[in-house]
Amino acid sequence: MRVLSLLSLTSLIFGGAIFGFFYAWVCSTMWGLDAADPRLAIGAMQAMNASVRNMVFAPAFFGTPAVMLLTGLVALRAGEKHAGFWFSGAAIIYLVFGLLLTMRFNVPMNRDLAQLVVPEDIETARAIWLDYSPRWQAFNIARTIASGLSLLMVGMGILTLSRR
Repeated sequence: MRVLSLLSLTSLIFGGAIFGFFYAWVCSTMWGLDAADPRLAIGAMQAMNASVRNMVFAPAFFGTPAVMLLTGLVALRAGEKHAGFWFSGAAIIYLVFGLLLTMRFNVPMNRDLAQLVVPEDIETARAIWLDYSPRWQAFNIARTIASGLSLLMVGMGILTLSRR
């Protein structure tokens, strides 16, 4: 049961980290970029997208579904089928609507933006940013909701375990 407790807390930390990361983009980062000169917004987004590929971010982004699924499997093996359901469900939700959605939509958009030279003309930059930002944000909101739901499901798994 000690292993399950540690895995549960690890799932909570990973789920909270990735939800917080996506949520920050929703409620501050993108609003700030949208309010800035679009030439600066493009350059800043290019820099942020390049910097996010690092060993601090990777465990939360890629490891979250693995940790949650492992927690679910350990819970099931321990006879905790309801908790196993919550943790496994959290893993599937994040995997499909967080990680895979990001890889399918946000990452290609980021690659396309990275290939652009920031235009000197503000109207050209504004057109590029207005084409990019609303679409990128729509996918980000979807992955934020999914990771929030996944985090909630981890919480439900922990509650289920604590009631026993």
